[in-house]
Amino acid sequence: MSHFDIVIIGAGPGGYAAALQASQRGKQVALVEKSALGGTCLNQGCIPTKLYLGATEQIDALHAQSRLRLCSGDIQVDLGALKKRKQTIISASQKAIQTNLEKQAIHLVQGQARLTSERSIEVGDTSLSFDVLIVATGSSPATFPGLEPDHEHILDSTDLLDLDQVPDSLAIIGAGAIGLEMGEFWHRMGTRIHLIEAAPHIAPTEDPEIAQLLTSVLKRKKWDIRAGERVTRLETTATSDAGPVCVRLESGQSLHVDKVLLAIGRKPNTHELGLDAAGVHTLPGGWIATDEYLQAAPNIYAIGDVTGRSLLAHAAEYQAQYIISHILGEHSGPYEAYSMPGCVYGSFELMRAGRIAAELVSQGRSIMVSRANLGANPISQAHGQAQGLVKIVWEQGRVCGVSAAGYKVSHLITLAETMVRDGWTVQRAKDCIFAHPTLDEALRDALLAPQEQA
Repeated sequence: MSHFDIVIIGAGPGGYAAALQASQRGKQVALVEKSALGGTCLNQGCIPTKLYLGATEQIDALHAQSRLRLCSGDIQVDLGALKKRKQTIISASQKAIQTNLEKQAIHLVQGQARLTSERSIEVGDTSLSFDVLIVATGSSPATFPGLEPDHEHILDSTDLLDLDQVPDSLAIIGAGAIGLEMGEFWHRMGTRIHLIEAAPHIAPTEDPEIAQLLTSVLKRKKWDIRAGERVTRLETTATSDAGPVCVRLESGQSLHVDKVLLAIGRKPNTHELGLDAAGVHTLPGGWIATDEYLQAAPNIYAIGDVTGRSLLAHAAEYQAQYIISHILGEHSGPYEAYSMPGCVYGSFELMRAGRIAAELVSQGRSIMVSRANLGANPISQAHGQAQGLVKIVWEQGRVCGVSAAGYKVSHLITLAETMVRDGWTVQRAKDCIFAHPTLDEALRDALLAPQEQA
């Protein structure tokens, strides 16, 4: 049995970052991966979806300018070439990860890991022992009874990225980041989009005011938006001219479409790990229970999606940095990520850092908000985008949340996170020089705008 200082299960953003940082600090590290290096982010998530959105961005840009009668034309996208480009980028990134692991002398083990005790795991016929274990196995698309993919007409996000033909119509069940971004891409390709969300509004984790603005924009683009609707079952049939899939709604209505995307959340990849053998407990749904130090057992930690805390690649990387510092005694305090940023990409983007006003008000806290109209920003106007909003949440005179919707607001996210983390005041905003003309000026305008009670 080979022994390592640290064994990490999962070579996605969190596991890979933890392996590199531990190795660079002189630790003997083994990294176990049962599938492809890079995890969901590289292979089925962040990277391929942004490639698809980036490749089709000019379609929306042209439409925005044509609405102003400034230019006209048509853009054709080669879906086959786009798929090849996707695979080229993924393969090159996987090779780069492999090279870095070799340079850092990190021992890579391919296969399914299973805990055999609080100090050992098995990967096939290989046994490894460790001082510390980090579980970073990520998550997979969730399913529910009656809402399961057949991978032909009823698809998960991985299936949808591999389609060879553009569907005439697509029903997206779930209006979170995955559903919104996939809908954006296929809308650009000419697909009729039906967006169905059980929550009262689309983008259900975002500020309701932001979500309402997004809804109005998507409706003007002829999306069929159905918030507060539940899908009861999906039926496939070869007899309907309207589409081979019938989507039955709780309201009694139904839709016939070519394809259905199930974007109804994620489930943790924990069921094959044998967590009981090490005394690791899980929460309802299978998420690994961790304390304020991301610790699941005396010598076992969990990071990334598998904890259910924040299903974002950069959250996993940040947690990896924290965990290695904590293990090595460099950081003794609890894990904190109050300002964790997040974005939804597309022609009309969303971003948020910190809390939303409704969440804090529900806790009985006294909250102020200020706003700026992003549609008045010169950069937004230059790109034919007349709508948008930046919203600042204040508590005791300091910024505790920033939300925005509009053209390229993902570009504002890092400064927004800094504003929340550092607790900016109005005076701090006045002391900062914002270049003109930039999108960043919308943040300044919101910071200096009159505040009102939330």
